[in-house]
Amino acid sequence: MKVGLDTSVVLRLLVGAPKDQWQRAIDLLETLARKGDEPVVSDLVVAETYFALQYHYGVPKNKALQVLRRMFAEGEIASSGSAAEVLVKSGLATAKPGFVDRMIHSAYTQLGGVMVTFEHSAKKLPSVRVL
Repeated sequence: MKVGLDTSVVLRLLVGAPKDQWQRAIDLLETLARKGDEPVVSDLVVAETYFALQYHYGVPKNKALQVLRRMFAEGEIASSGSAAEVLVKSGLATAKPGFVDRMIHSAYTQLGGVMVTFEHSAKKLPSVRVL
């Protein structure tokens, strides 16, 4: 069974605090692994975690991206959307369009559609129409 992790759980796993909640999150992952269940994280949770790491925990953008990339690369937690795929792209910390915009773009193109935006930097991506 897939088990979706909320932002609060993902943050505890990544920052290790508060200690008691971090331990409960670790225990959950161990229990899921024993049962053969798969912890998954949605793109919305990844985006929320990305911003929370920066604005609530003071983690620089490039470090937040590294932490998220590592979370998926270790294979214990899966992405239910395109976050893991987008995170492997190099230069995301300074890329225009940025990380979250690229996840939005990926979601629309996976549906077989196009993305319409006012962001001129997005025109370098396929299937984008800039108004």
